[in-house]
Amino acid sequence: MGTPDFAVATLERLLEAGFEVVAVVTAPDKPVGRGQKLSESPVKKFALEKGIDVLQPEKLKNKEFVEKLASYNADLQVVVAFRMLPEIVWAMPPKGTINLHGSLLPQYRGAAPINWAVINGETETGVTTFFIEKEIDTGHTILSEKILIGPDETAGDVHDKMMWIGADLMVKTCKAIEVGNYSSTPQDFSANLKPAPKIFKETCKIDWNQPVATIHNFVRGMSPFPAAWTMLGDKQLKVFEVEKVDPFRAELSKIEGFDFELFTDHKKILGIKCADSIAGIKSLQLEGKKRMSTEEFLRGYRF
Repeated sequence: MGTPDFAVATLERLLEAGFEVVAVVTAPDKPVGRGQKLSESPVKKFALEKGIDVLQPEKLKNKEFVEKLASYNADLQVVVAFRMLPEIVWAMPPKGTINLHGSLLPQYRGAAPINWAVINGETETGVTTFFIEKEIDTGHTILSEKILIGPDETAGDVHDKMMWIGADLMVKTCKAIEVGNYSSTPQDFSANLKPAPKIFKETCKIDWNQPVATIHNFVRGMSPFPAAWTMLGDKQLKVFEVEKVDPFRAELSKIEGFDFELFTDHKKILGIKCADSIAGIKSLQLEGKKRMSTEEFLRGYRF
C-alpha cells in the first residue's frame, strides 16, 4: 500500500527479493495540469508494468474494496507513504500490517518526519518498521536503521537516501516476519519527544528575526518541497538555499521598501538581515517564474 515514488522503491525491492506481491493498493487517479488529464500514481504505474493487480479505493471502509482485499488472502500487508488505515483493513492479515516510517521512532511521529528532522538541525535520523495499531505511528517497532544528515543536506537529499535504505530495511523486516525471527518492541513515550506534524503553507513562511543558522536549517528542511517562502513586494518568493553573508566582505547596498532589511550587490548577493547576521539567498523562485540562482535572478530583476 503506497502512492509516491518513495513507496515504489520498497515495492521494487520486495519483488527483487522474491516475495509474492498479490496486489497493490494506491490512491485513485487524479486530474492534473490545464487539461485535467487523469494521472496515475507512481506506485500504480510500476505495479501495472509488473502485472500486479491494482486497487484504488476512494474510501478504505468501502464494502466492495474490503471484500476484494480479503479475497487475496495476504499473509502480510506492507504500507509505505499511504493514508491512515481503518482497523478493518490493518487487522486483516494473519501476520499483521507493517509500516515504514521516516524517523527513529518514537521520535518524529507524524506526517513530515524528514522535514522536521532537518529543520531542527538533527545530524542523524533514520527509518523504522513497525506494526500498525489504532493510534498513528504508535505500534510496536521491529527494525530501524540510522541515516546521517549532512550540514547542508536538504529534506530532498535525505528523502532520496531514505527511500532505498528504507526499502532494504522493509525487505529485512518481511524476511524476519516470514520465518518468525523478530522482536516486537513497544515504543517509549516517556522520553522528550519531537513531533513531526503536517506542514501547511503558513508553516513554510520564513521568520527573518531568527539567527542565520536557524534560517539555514529551516530553508533546507523545506527544500525542495514544499519550499520556504517570503514576500518580495507583492509576490511570493520561494527560497531553496541560504548562506551566511559577511557584510564586511561584500559591497552591499540597502534596498528600501520591504518589510525586512534587504541588501544586494546587484550581481551575486541578495541578503536579508536576520538576528545575528545577513542571510544570503543562493537559489530561489519568484512567483510565476522558474527556479534559478540568485545571480540569474539579479540579472533580470529590477528593484
